[in-house]
Amino acid sequence: MSTDVKERYSDADLAEFKALIRKKIEKAQEQLEIYQSAYKNDGNNGTDDTSPTFKAFEEGSETMSKEANSQLAIRQEKFIRDLKNALLRVENKTYGICRVTGKLIAKERLLLVPHATLSIEAKNLQR
Repeated sequence: MSTDVKERYSDADLAEFKALIRKKIEKAQEQLEIYQSAYKNDGNNGTDDTSPTFKAFEEGSETMSKEANSQLAIRQEKFIRDLKNALLRVENKTYGICRVTGKLIAKERLLLVPHATLSIEAKNLQR
């Protein structure tokens, strides 16, 4: 009998994680659309007839918020990509196995951070 067979989550657990991950992807994609529409929006609030100083302030603020929304969108895209990779691991039945220690990642951790690829033990070793 081989001792190098990795322990893995049961098919029932994997199905539970799969549902959780799909729900998170759906919410994350909705949030991404909000960020994208916010930074693509021209933001014209009708300041044409107000003082030039206010207009300059408004444009500077608009540029900053567009950059912030752009950064949020980039982070959200990475989060969605990480979640989709987690789904692939569920399909391959390798989900929940720490990529450093080869041990199972605690279910509590995966419920909170479903795209985790490191156990707390491995994460602490990185510090």
